[in-house]
Amino acid sequence: MNPQAVLGYVCLLCFSFGSTAKGDLQPLSFQPGTLYQYHYTLDVQLDPVSTVSPRGARLRAEALVQLHRLWRDRGGEELLQIQIRDLQAQHEPGEERSQDSTGGPPAEVTLSQEARAELQQPVFVSWSSGKVKAFYGDKAESILISNLKRGIVSLLQLQPHAGTAVEEDVSGSCQVTYTVSNHSITKTKDLLSCTKPNAGFTSVNKIFGVEWQPTSRSQYVVKDSLLQSVLAEESHVLSPALRSTSGVKISSRQQLQLVSPPMPGLAEVARQSLEDALGGTEGRHQPLGMASPPFRRACTRCPSLRAYLKAFDSRRVKTDTSKAATTWQFQRFIQMLRSAKERDVLQLLRRAPEEMLPFVVEAAVAAQSVASLAALSDFLDFGKEPKSLLEKFLYAAAFSPQPSGELLHLVLDKLDGKRLAPEVWETGIVAVGSLVGKLCQQKLCGLQEVERGVETILGGLRGAKEESEVVIYLLALGNAVLPETIPILLDHAEEGPTTISTAAVSALRRFPARHISGKVKRAMRRIFHEKRKSYEKTCRLAAAEILLDNEPSPMDVINILLAANELETETATFLLLKVQNSLRADHHPARKIMKDIMRDPRINNYNFFSKAGISSSFSGPLTVTQDLLSTFGLDLLFLEGGYLRKSVSDFSLLSHGQQLHAAQVTIEAQGVESMLEENTLEEEEEPELKAGMSAIFFDVQLRPIVFFQGYTDLMAKVLLSSGEPTSVVKGNLLLMDHHQVIPLQSGLQVTVKLQGGLGLDISADMDVSIWEQELKTGINARGSLTIDFQVELDAPFLQATTRSQTEVETSIHFDTLLRFSGSPVLLCLQLREEQVPYREIFTVSKSAGSQSSTARKGRQGTLPGREFALHRANSKACSLLLTMEE
Repeated sequence: MNPQAVLGYVCLLCFSFGSTAKGDLQPLSFQPGTLYQYHYTLDVQLDPVSTVSPRGARLRAEALVQLHRLWRDRGGEELLQIQIRDLQAQHEPGEERSQDSTGGPPAEVTLSQEARAELQQPVFVSWSSGKVKAFYGDKAESILISNLKRGIVSLLQLQPHAGTAVEEDVSGSCQVTYTVSNHSITKTKDLLSCTKPNAGFTSVNKIFGVEWQPTSRSQYVVKDSLLQSVLAEESHVLSPALRSTSGVKISSRQQLQLVSPPMPGLAEVARQSLEDALGGTEGRHQPLGMASPPFRRACTRCPSLRAYLKAFDSRRVKTDTSKAATTWQFQRFIQMLRSAKERDVLQLLRRAPEEMLPFVVEAAVAAQSVASLAALSDFLDFGKEPKSLLEKFLYAAAFSPQPSGELLHLVLDKLDGKRLAPEVWETGIVAVGSLVGKLCQQKLCGLQEVERGVETILGGLRGAKEESEVVIYLLALGNAVLPETIPILLDHAEEGPTTISTAAVSALRRFPARHISGKVKRAMRRIFHEKRKSYEKTCRLAAAEILLDNEPSPMDVINILLAANELETETATFLLLKVQNSLRADHHPARKIMKDIMRDPRINNYNFFSKAGISSSFSGPLTVTQDLLSTFGLDLLFLEGGYLRKSVSDFSLLSHGQQLHAAQVTIEAQGVESMLEENTLEEEEEPELKAGMSAIFFDVQLRPIVFFQGYTDLMAKVLLSSGEPTSVVKGNLLLMDHHQVIPLQSGLQVTVKLQGGLGLDISADMDVSIWEQELKTGINARGSLTIDFQVELDAPFLQATTRSQTEVETSIHFDTLLRFSGSPVLLCLQLREEQVPYREIFTVSKSAGSQSSTARKGRQGTLPGREFALHRANSKACSLLLTMEE
């Protein structure tokens, strides 16, 4: 529509005003028997943030909107009829983004006859001095058409005086702030405060969610008791939390412009009530909510499980979990399963060959639809299936990004009353803990399934007879992170035997600082300072770390430093290095306190910090971007004889104020010195020969793995060893799962979808050579990450989608070599990353009527491999040891 042509339209929303307080405008009201016409314009842009992406989508629309008052009661409530006329829409054709591109001529959008007819159907509003009290329309009307009308009606939601209020409009129930100045009213809407039904879902770990930065501001200009113009502008910047360069910016602008005085219209009807007045109009008009109901776009190209089954070929399924192609296929399977029927999912499970079955089970758990869970319940027989498949199912449940009560119910039913292999039972209990914790983070602690899960853990803990069983239940409580279980953990931490005490303190370390109360800190002080009884050194050090990492008091820090002078050399060295690390880490909660204490020369002196042990503790950055800081930390605790007691490798992610343990692998060995040294301890004091590993991945504690226990077991595994490393975790995980519907103020709707898959293959190996007196450990992590981020814009006359697809493959190796045949003991640490191939594809698709277009751009490359320099002393030891190896 030519803007010059609309100047002849008689326009806009004329209000009469009475007396008000100084600075406020007078009460608003429409005049009876008057027809108001206004020119409505809409401009919406959907643009990818990345400079290498195609041009986005732009939609423009113009309309004539007629409004007249049908009825008014003595209290000022009015019934308004609003009708859209002569809507015309345009969109920009698809073109490649370039520096000098101004875009081609806009293309007209031809609306179907059905859409035009629906658009012209009037809606009715109960309105009182600027406030929309009720909205009436046809429930059978298209959601997109109805929402467009809601957007126009929402522009009538205002107040003539300053202040803050909660208003209901197309965005939902939102907090708004009004300021009034001379002839203008400014309304600022806090879109983050809006509440509305069907808000979607997101991953429990916010670091795997979506960053959303919205703004909304409307400007009303009033002159001579007449509304001259309305300009409503909003913007939304959306991106994966880990990758803002894959983001999308949405800009929306609505405008009403006065072009001529109002004109005579329909006469006001004489009715006793609003219902009577509404009943006198043509058609059926039911009360509708002001908030925009979600619209689900029909997917014409989505994969169908039924079609897949017709052409089923297991050879087409990739099984190398560390490859991006497999992870993409995993995500496609999830989409198929979410829309599939139970019988089709069950048929896939039964037809899948053995090597493919774990992949299908993981996808079915990740899909978490009613049909997929029912099919798993029917298919999985915990009395017959191999334990490796059952562990796959349980770990897939434990890693679910936003589990449901139905998933926990399925896990509990499969574990209840069964005689299970120890590995399956242990995995099941820690999985229950993880599911309980994630459901409570979703504010679903009141579910019957959650209560049953908590009782399963606590009841099992009360009845456990073996130390190994107690440890598993304590680790499950660490996964659940329920504040009400802290007293139970404290009792086991202080009173339990060594293994149980250590496990309980480890579980307490999982709790955030707000739950580490004074009672917890007093218990940790008693453990570290051994006020009641003696504790194993790893337990004491863990208690000290809880004190240091959770808003420590200066006295706690000073007492820990003073106690270090009384500890054995290796333990003291390790602890002092922990303190020094907190000074270098900007995000450490004790950094400021440490700096203040270190100004005291009585503490910060050579006597305190000159311990000559070989134990070490350090951390440093691996990757630093505008969205992400990934760090690597390594703790090595040695015994006085130079034997490795414990190593902890930690990979952490920090993004937008959120922190996540991406991976933490702990390897412990004890009793090695008694086997290798001639002068051993007395037999009753000798620690048991044992080595094992425990791991936390994405904040989920896995069941511990024992490499060997006892000399006989060690020799048997050395002699019968296949040379293959122990698998820690291998499979496909759904890390990111986000679905969000954002109603724009115009009534148009944006749907945000984020899905991120991870293929992971982590193995660990420990080799003790008695003859060469060497200890080798190796952790190999290979993986692929795929991220699919989509933003869809839906209007009655245009559908547009921007999509960013990112894939990365990586391989990280961490090896240790310890030679204790001489003095001093030599230790070499190696952390290296192989070359990292990556690829990004940006796609913009638009469909308007019979016209459609798709533009695609991308980039790919390979980051070179690198070896991380850990510290100078390690580099010297590695040079010496590697020379000896040659």
